[in-house]
Amino acid sequence: MRIGELAKATGATTRALRFYEERGLLSAARAVNGYRIYDERAIRRVVNIRYLLDAGLTLEDIEHFSACLDGDLPNSPPSEAGLNVGRRRLSVLDERIATLARVRDELAERLAVASGDRAAITPSSC
Repeated sequence: MRIGELAKATGATTRALRFYEERGLLSAARAVNGYRIYDERAIRRVVNIRYLLDAGLTLEDIEHFSACLDGDLPNSPPSEAGLNVGRRRLSVLDERIATLARVRDELAERLAVASGDRAAITPSSC
């Protein structure tokens, strides 16, 4: 199947498929005219890549799963290495959430202070 057909079958964009190929997560044969030709297994591989992306992993994380991408990944028992990749990503996400919560709280506090002192605010004030 050609790249447009694979995109339609998986919901991925052709740009994403090319990027997966650049990262070594997907491979294609080339037709005489240079078009990418994918076999049916590519559908499962792309579905699994998107499954892992939707779970919050990055493409760098997913590279650790490359040997498993052709199987039934959602229903397979996880390996210890796979669990460790997930734990590391969860830790990064937790740190980002904590940072965003601090930034949000700081902004909320500054807005509360600014809106509480309306007498000091003039139309030309920032």
